[in-house]
Amino acid sequence: MSDTVFYWQALNQALDMELAEDDSVFVLGEDVGLYGGSYRVTEGLYAKYGEWRLRDTPISEGSFTGLGVGAALVGMRPVVEIMTINFALLALDSIINMAAKVPFMSGGQFPMPLVIRMPDGVAKQLAAQHSQRLEQTLMNVPGLRIAVPATPQDAWWQLRQAIRSDEPIILLEHALLYFSKGLLDTSREAPPMHRARVHRPGKDLTIVTYSRMLDLSLRAAEQLAEKGIEAEVIDLRSLRPIDWATCATSVDKTHRLLVVEEDSCYAGTGAEIAAGLTEHCFFNLDAPPVRIGGKELPIPFNATLEAACIPRPSDIVRAAEILCSR
Repeated sequence: MSDTVFYWQALNQALDMELAEDDSVFVLGEDVGLYGGSYRVTEGLYAKYGEWRLRDTPISEGSFTGLGVGAALVGMRPVVEIMTINFALLALDSIINMAAKVPFMSGGQFPMPLVIRMPDGVAKQLAAQHSQRLEQTLMNVPGLRIAVPATPQDAWWQLRQAIRSDEPIILLEHALLYFSKGLLDTSREAPPMHRARVHRPGKDLTIVTYSRMLDLSLRAAEQLAEKGIEAEVIDLRSLRPIDWATCATSVDKTHRLLVVEEDSCYAGTGAEIAAGLTEHCFFNLDAPPVRIGGKELPIPFNATLEAACIPRPSDIVRAAEILCSR
């Protein structure tokens, strides 16, 4: 049976279930305990499991992320919450030099059952230093796995799968998704964590996207349908690895590719998707792939300028119409 829940509630329920089922699971980060998390994800868990399993930390991302790495090395299953991906810059040594590399450097003797959760993306007037999208930085690191749930159902599935994994998993949760609503059916069998999902079938072009841009792409697809253009919309759900097979099957059918991301296009996630699918589908493309992304500048504080810096459904519609005319 499905219930309508907030995205944060799906994450909260997933954490609750994993904490209850496995004593080696614990959460650490800033304000995850008594306060219940900046976006309410750990709400109520401190009262239920106590301070040993919901650990409030000092404002020191490098130290508590490193603590999570060490805990994973001795058999625990830590879930590290970094308050925002912008602060992960202070923890990159722990993430890149330790979490991603220790399993390989030890010849597999030391698995790394570590989850690092963090909000990313442009929220509402958080200005340049708190509005970054750094997924492309983490995508470039062999050894990491990156999940990007866009719905409450995927948030619930992918967090539970990440906690049970023996690999270091980065869970990127867009800040504007926490208070979005969607269906959650806890009885449904989960697909593989890194498998993409076709949210809307179509025949005229393929839109590949992820995270919050899924909602905007689906809205654009509805507008395109009114104009006689049927877009197939794919949510990647994972950025490392990428499910090339699902995407390539769609592009081979529609012969056109539009990649939508919130981040700026230069050397970004969309560039990897476009390049990879061009390699897979070159002879079936009727036109060069097109990328839609954010403006090439730091995100401004002003609300009007901020909104103009990231893609809107109208931008996606316009790009799709041009692409389909080629």
